[in-house]
Amino acid sequence: MVVLASSTALVLLLVGVLHVVWVFSPWPFRSREDFARRVVGVAVDRAPSAGATVGVALLLGVAAYLVAARGGVVGAPGPAWLTVVGAGGVAAVLLLRGVAGFAVSSRRGTEFARLDVRVYSPLCLALAAACGAVAALG
Repeated sequence: MVVLASSTALVLLLVGVLHVVWVFSPWPFRSREDFARRVVGVAVDRAPSAGATVGVALLLGVAAYLVAARGGVVGAPGPAWLTVVGAGGVAAVLLLRGVAGFAVSSRRGTEFARLDVRVYSPLCLALAAACGAVAALG
């Protein structure tokens, strides 16, 4: 379980770091317009604010910590049930995001929708399954 918790927490952390990078740069895309169209599916003037992007990054960091703590990779203060509920909550949020992405994006013909169906939603579902396993079996 330590390997699953570690690898899942690492992926969550890396996605969080990517969100921090996006506050300053559209990497790996060439422009903010390209980034907004492909990653968020909106025009650049409707892209999430830097504050919202940092907020997502922080939540992903907390999610990584909760999964790592539940898997015994890092210590956690407080009662053990907190990490169970925390990792289970992370799994639930990722499951909802993954299912919603498929439900909404499968009916659209945008670049974001294509990436959502091929990359973002499957990643969310895989992470949800891993977080759920760590929460249940920790």
